[in-house]
Amino acid sequence: MVALNTPQPRLGHAAPTLLLLLTALTAALACQHLWTHHDTFPWEQLQLLDHMAPNSTHTCQLHNPPFFPDTLRRNNLHPQQAAAAALRILQHLFHTLSANSTSQHWHTHTRHRLLNQLQHHIHRLEQCRPDNARLFKGPRNPLTTINKYFKDIHLFLHAHNHTACAWDHVRLEARASFQHLHNLTRTIRRHPKHTLTPTTATPL
Repeated sequence: MVALNTPQPRLGHAAPTLLLLLTALTAALACQHLWTHHDTFPWEQLQLLDHMAPNSTHTCQLHNPPFFPDTLRRNNLHPQQAAAAALRILQHLFHTLSANSTSQHWHTHTRHRLLNQLQHHIHRLEQCRPDNARLFKGPRNPLTTINKYFKDIHLFLHAHNHTACAWDHVRLEARASFQHLHNLTRTIRRHPKHTLTPTTATPL
């Protein structure tokens, strides 16, 4: 007697797609709760920044110091744009504060703690950041403003030979960046269902 051939479900092509959808769904759920578990951000980082530099009583004379752009303070971004801007600021802060020339001016242990926390937030946010090309169109791109601001900071440090005075001004500017990050994360938290989707990271 010949056995009947029972048709088997063919999942060969569907399985990879299903796996990708499940992976994306898991990542998306994690993205929605990205900031809700970090209620101390960025206040803990601000405290570390304050404790990082030794007390100084001398007055610094600085030429053309950069200041945080006023255009960035007007936070009229939607949550996905705010997430992209927050990531870009975190990346620049990590790159700037990890420079070797800071080690001779700031407390090493506190600085490393701050850098580790920045790296942690960058890693988490990179998994959820949307495509910047589709987020920002037109001349008023906040990512371009952020890039120019941090480029000016590096030019300022170079012009002042990375002195303690110059780095102290940069530390105060980092405070302004963290305070702006607080405003951005408030935007993200207000609309958790429309905030972030997983994607791949791109360089600065």
